[in-house]
Amino acid sequence: MKTLRRSSGFSLIEVMVVLLIIGIMAAMIAPNVIGSGEEAKRQKAAVDIQTLKGALQMYKLRNNRYPSTEQGLEALVSAPTIEPIPRNYPEGGYIDRLPEDPWGNPYALISPGELSAIDIFSNGPDGEPGTDDDIGNWNIDEYL
Repeated sequence: MKTLRRSSGFSLIEVMVVLLIIGIMAAMIAPNVIGSGEEAKRQKAAVDIQTLKGALQMYKLRNNRYPSTEQGLEALVSAPTIEPIPRNYPEGGYIDRLPEDPWGNPYALISPGELSAIDIFSNGPDGEPGTDDDIGNWNIDEYL
Protein backbone atom coordinates (compact mmCIF):
# COMPACT_ATOMS: atom_id res chain seq x y z
CA MET A 1 0.00 0.00 0.00
CA LYS A 2 1.15 3.36 -0.94
CA THR A 3 0.72 6.25 1.44
CA LEU A 4 0.67 9.77 0.20
CA ARG A 5 2.99 12.05 1.97
CA ARG A 6 1.87 15.55 2.33
CA SER A 7 4.71 18.01 2.13
CA SER A 8 4.88 20.48 4.94
CA GLY A 9 4.82 24.18 4.07
CA PHE A 10 2.42 26.90 3.10
CA SER A 11 0.09 26.83 0.16
CA LEU A 12 -0.01 29.67 -2.33
CA ILE A 13 -3.37 30.82 -0.97
CA GLU A 14 -2.06 31.00 2.59
CA VAL A 15 0.94 33.08 1.48
CA MET A 16 -1.33 35.43 -0.50
CA VAL A 17 -3.66 35.92 2.49
CA VAL A 18 -0.70 36.83 4.72
CA LEU A 19 0.63 39.28 2.11
CA LEU A 20 -2.83 40.83 1.80
CA ILE A 21 -3.03 41.33 5.57
CA ILE A 22 0.46 42.88 5.66
CA GLY A 23 -0.49 45.19 2.77
CA ILE A 24 -3.64 46.36 4.55
CA MET A 25 -1.71 47.04 7.75
CA ALA A 26 1.00 48.95 5.85
CA ALA A 27 -1.63 51.06 4.10
CA MET A 28 -3.13 52.05 7.47
CA ILE A 29 0.18 52.74 9.23
CA ALA A 30 2.31 54.35 6.48
CA PRO A 31 0.46 57.70 6.26
CA ASN A 32 0.81 58.20 10.01
CA VAL A 33 4.53 57.42 9.99
CA ILE A 34 5.33 59.48 6.90
CA GLY A 35 3.57 62.60 8.23
CA SER A 36 5.31 62.37 11.60
CA GLY A 37 8.67 63.60 10.30
CA GLU A 38 7.31 66.93 9.10
CA GLU A 39 5.23 67.38 12.24
CA ALA A 40 8.32 66.73 14.39
CA LYS A 41 10.27 69.38 12.46
CA ARG A 42 7.50 71.93 13.04
CA GLN A 43 7.46 71.10 16.76
CA LYS A 44 11.24 71.49 16.97
CA ALA A 45 11.00 74.91 15.31
CA ALA A 46 8.30 75.94 17.80
CA VAL A 47 10.46 74.83 20.75
CA ASP A 48 13.50 76.68 19.33
CA ILE A 49 11.44 79.85 18.90
CA GLN A 50 10.13 79.54 22.44
CA THR A 51 13.71 79.20 23.73
CA LEU A 52 14.89 82.21 21.69
CA LYS A 53 11.93 84.21 22.98
CA GLY A 54 12.95 83.44 26.58
CA ALA A 55 16.53 84.56 25.88
CA LEU A 56 15.24 87.76 24.26
CA GLN A 57 13.10 88.47 27.31
CA MET A 58 16.22 88.16 29.49
CA TYR A 59 17.99 90.55 27.11
CA LYS A 60 15.16 93.06 27.52
CA LEU A 61 15.14 92.71 31.32
CA ARG A 62 18.84 93.58 31.48
CA ASN A 63 18.85 96.28 28.78
CA ASN A 64 15.31 97.73 28.83
CA ARG A 65 14.83 96.96 25.14
CA TYR A 66 15.01 94.15 22.63
CA PRO A 67 17.83 93.99 20.10
CA SER A 68 17.07 95.81 16.86
CA THR A 69 16.32 94.01 13.61
CA GLU A 70 19.80 94.99 12.40
CA GLN A 71 21.43 93.47 15.49
CA GLY A 72 19.32 90.36 14.99
CA LEU A 73 19.43 87.20 17.02
CA GLU A 74 23.25 87.37 16.98
CA ALA A 75 22.81 89.82 19.88
CA LEU A 76 22.02 86.79 22.05
CA VAL A 77 25.39 85.16 21.31
CA SER A 78 27.76 88.12 21.30
CA ALA A 79 27.50 91.76 22.32
CA PRO A 80 26.20 93.96 19.51
CA THR A 81 28.64 96.42 17.98
CA ILE A 82 26.00 98.60 16.30
CA GLU A 83 23.62 100.97 18.04
CA PRO A 84 21.88 100.64 20.39
CA ILE A 85 24.76 99.09 22.33
CA PRO A 86 23.48 97.23 25.42
CA ARG A 87 24.95 98.43 28.72
CA ASN A 88 24.40 95.29 30.76
CA TYR A 89 25.57 92.55 28.42
CA PRO A 90 26.62 89.40 30.31
CA GLU A 91 29.96 87.75 29.67
CA GLY A 92 29.29 84.75 27.45
CA GLY A 93 26.04 86.13 26.06
CA TYR A 94 22.54 84.79 26.61
CA ILE A 95 22.92 81.55 24.63
CA ASP A 96 25.97 79.61 23.41
CA ARG A 97 25.02 79.48 19.73
CA LEU A 98 22.11 80.17 17.46
CA PRO A 99 20.22 77.11 16.28
CA GLU A 100 19.21 76.61 12.66
CA ASP A 101 15.63 75.75 11.90
CA PRO A 102 14.92 72.08 11.04
CA TRP A 103 15.16 72.93 7.33
CA GLY A 104 18.71 74.31 7.65
CA ASN A 105 17.87 78.03 7.60
CA PRO A 106 18.55 80.69 10.25
CA TYR A 107 15.77 81.99 12.45
CA ALA A 108 14.89 85.64 11.89
CA LEU A 109 14.08 88.56 14.20
CA ILE A 110 12.04 91.66 13.44
CA SER A 111 12.07 94.30 16.17
CA PRO A 112 9.69 95.96 16.64
CA GLY A 113 7.54 93.26 15.18
CA GLU A 114 4.46 93.58 13.06
CA LEU A 115 2.51 91.06 15.14
CA SER A 116 4.01 91.61 18.60
CA ALA A 117 6.82 93.54 20.33
CA ILE A 118 9.25 91.24 18.53
CA ASP A 119 8.71 88.65 15.81
CA ILE A 120 10.92 85.56 15.91
CA PHE A 121 10.27 83.14 13.10
CA SER A 122 11.31 80.39 10.72
CA ASN A 123 10.34 80.63 7.08
CA GLY A 124 9.18 77.02 7.32
CA PRO A 125 9.71 74.13 4.91
CA ASP A 126 9.55 76.28 1.76
CA GLY A 127 12.17 78.78 3.05
CA GLU A 128 10.09 81.67 1.73
CA PRO A 129 9.09 84.51 4.09
CA GLY A 130 5.47 85.55 4.38
CA THR A 131 3.87 82.24 3.41
CA ASP A 132 1.32 80.17 5.31
CA ASP A 133 3.90 77.66 6.52
CA ASP A 134 5.97 80.22 8.47
CA ILE A 135 6.35 79.36 12.16
CA GLY A 136 6.71 82.30 14.53
CA ASN A 137 6.17 83.35 18.11
CA TRP A 138 2.66 84.42 17.06
CA ASN A 139 1.57 80.86 16.14
CA ILE A 140 3.81 78.43 18.04
CA ASP A 141 0.91 77.26 20.21
CA GLU A 142 -0.39 75.41 17.14
CA TYR A 143 2.74 73.24 17.14
CA LEU A 144 3.43 72.70 20.85
